[in-house]
Amino acid sequence: MKIALLEPIGVPAGVIEKHAKKLTAMGHEFVSYDTKTTDPKELAARSAGCEIVMIANNPYPAAVVESTDTLKMLSVAFTGIDHVAADACRERGVMICNAAGYSNQTVAELIIGMAVDAMRKVVKADGIVRAGGTSAGIGGREICGRTVGIIGLGRIGLMTAKLFLAFGAKVIAYNRSENEEAKALGIEYKSLEEVLSTSDIVSLNLPLNAQTRGFLSGERIALMRPDTVFINCARGPIVDNAALAEALNTDRLGYACVDVYDMEPPLPSDYPLLHAKNTLLTPHQAFISEEAMLRRAEIVFGNVYAYLEGKPVNVCK
Repeated sequence: MKIALLEPIGVPAGVIEKHAKKLTAMGHEFVSYDTKTTDPKELAARSAGCEIVMIANNPYPAAVVESTDTLKMLSVAFTGIDHVAADACRERGVMICNAAGYSNQTVAELIIGMAVDAMRKVVKADGIVRAGGTSAGIGGREICGRTVGIIGLGRIGLMTAKLFLAFGAKVIAYNRSENEEAKALGIEYKSLEEVLSTSDIVSLNLPLNAQTRGFLSGERIALMRPDTVFINCARGPIVDNAALAEALNTDRLGYACVDVYDMEPPLPSDYPLLHAKNTLLTPHQAFISEEAMLRRAEIVFGNVYAYLEGKPVNVCK
C-alpha cells in the first residue's frame, strides 16, 4: 500500500523517520514532502497511486479527490475538516479521520493569554515602556469575578472554561447540548443572546460548518456590551469580520482578540480588522506549540495504523 504525507506537520525529521521505518517494515511504501502546496495539480501528483494520504490544514479540493481511483483514506492532521472536500470523499467512499484533541490545551492557553492582554493591556504597556513612558493610566481589569461566556462548549471550549474558572471567573455557555462535566464544574448554560449580552469576555469556540458560517452576524455582535472583550480562536468565517471591525471602530465593542480570519494570513492590506482599533491580532497560531505538534503527529499516524488494522479511529461522519 502506498501512503503519502503531502506536507510538513511541524515536527522534527526524526519523528517522521520513525514512522516511515515502521510503515516500511510493515510492507508499505511511504513518501513524505517537506514543502507545502495549494496547487491542485501538484496535490494530485503527490496523491497519485496512494491509498492513504495525510495532510494538515492546506486545502484538499474535490478536483484532487476525483483525480485518483486509489484513495481510500485521508488522515487529517487538524481538528476541523472544513478545508477538505468532504462531499467528494463521501461520494467516492474515502474515509476521513481527523486529529481531534491534539490542540485543546494549546488553543485554550492562547485564549487565556489574549484575555489577560485585553484586560491588563500587556502589549500596550510594552510599547509605553519602550517609548520612555510610565504606568500612569495603564490600569486594567481582573479576570477574577468577571463573567466569561463560551460559545461552543466542545473539548476546546470546555478546556478554556476550566482555565477561566481557575482565574476565579464565572463561566456561562451556549451550546446545542449540555455536558454533565461542565454542569458539575458550575458552568451555567444560557441562551446565545444572554451569553452575548451579559459576558465581560466572550470566547468563540465553534467549529466551521454550514450551520455556523456567518453565525456571529452584525446583529449578534451588536448584542455585546461596549466594554466586552471578544476572542475568536475558532474559525474566521463564523464571524462577520467587517461588522466586527465596525463595532470596534464605533466604540460599540470594547476589544477583540482574533487569531483566525476569512482567509489564511498574510491578510490583504485592506482587510477591515487590520485597521480596527482595540484589537490584538495573531496569525492563526492558536493550535501551534511544540507539545501540540508532537501530539498531532502521533494521532495522525495512529489513524493510519488503526485503519491498516481494520479498526479505524477518529472517523469524521
